[in-house]
Amino acid sequence: MTSLIELNAFRIFFLFAFAALFACSHKESASQPNARTVENVQYLPFDTFETGSDTYVRSLALDGPFLWVGTSLGALRIQRTSGVLLQTYTQKDGLKSPYIFTISASKEGSKWFGTNAGGLSRLMSDERWQTYLPPDLADSWVYQIAYQNDGVMWIGTWNGVSRFDGKRFTNYRVKDGLVNPWVYAVAVDRDQSIWMGTEGGVNRFDGKQWQTWTHQDGLGAENSSHLKQGAALHHGSEQLEDIQLARHKHNLETVDEAGKETYNENYVFSMWIDTEGVKWFGTWGGGLSRFDGKQWKNYTTREGLAGNVVYAISADPAGGFWLGTNHGISHFNGREFSNAEKMEERIDEDIYALVEDSEGTLWAGHKGGVTRFLPKNLLKPS
Repeated sequence: MTSLIELNAFRIFFLFAFAALFACSHKESASQPNARTVENVQYLPFDTFETGSDTYVRSLALDGPFLWVGTSLGALRIQRTSGVLLQTYTQKDGLKSPYIFTISASKEGSKWFGTNAGGLSRLMSDERWQTYLPPDLADSWVYQIAYQNDGVMWIGTWNGVSRFDGKRFTNYRVKDGLVNPWVYAVAVDRDQSIWMGTEGGVNRFDGKQWQTWTHQDGLGAENSSHLKQGAALHHGSEQLEDIQLARHKHNLETVDEAGKETYNENYVFSMWIDTEGVKWFGTWGGGLSRFDGKQWKNYTTREGLAGNVVYAISADPAGGFWLGTNHGISHFNGREFSNAEKMEERIDEDIYALVEDSEGTLWAGHKGGVTRFLPKNLLKPS
């Protein structure tokens, strides 16, 4: 496992160091109908670095001039502009699990890694590691991290949500008000209330009261194509007696055994709260859901969304946002969608992570690697 990461590290360095060699192919791409337009600016795939054909890039995080890449075989830290690989982190470096599902940076500069089965790991400025596991943390499977203004951390796990004030954890589960134990998305609203996206719907928690919204309230578009239910377990609001056993039976494949798309009402993979306080939820098969506190509105491929499974939502500096779906990348400016067409030789259709940096580069994580897109006006002609 470690040798594969080291080999891929060399590939990453090689690809970026010789990025200029690809300029001619970039120009050819611009003449083909696979450029995506955002507010009249064309974004084109510039290059892709590989992390291994069987790896998944589930998380991306900006850290000043650096980009953190969370893969199923470890974490990578690279210098964004030069592409130089600075460090790889695996179990031998201090992680309890090499599968990284989320990465974030706290105000004091620590980097936090949510892992599959390895709990929550903290990399401090002096390169020391600290890992939190149950019973302190709600669960060893960690999927999202969000911060309140005072630095209090909220952690979404596969057995509830944890609040961490830097000294102690407080865990909230179904018995406390969660609609479902599987929490994939966590975000902090302007009033500092906590919003959570789960496999069974959406929750809001203000520190005292819980609120719940499900498909019956308007979350997720109707299953108009009559797709089969996905294979992930469904529990409603019941607390599992043996969540550890059930976890190993959990299936996150968004297609069935025949390769056809599936649908899970109430299932939220991602969320984002915009500057106006509007909530956006990425669902499994129900597209993109908008909630203004009173009314729900759903967007699917009928409205122009690339795919109806929305794995990731990420803001852009102009006020719109990017969406990683099961059929590529969408951008939404509040009025309409613009989509990138799939490029077979570079990008897998399932886009699990997206982030746009201060230079206008868009980074997309998918199976096998990370692809970066540049505005056409920044690409130099060959």
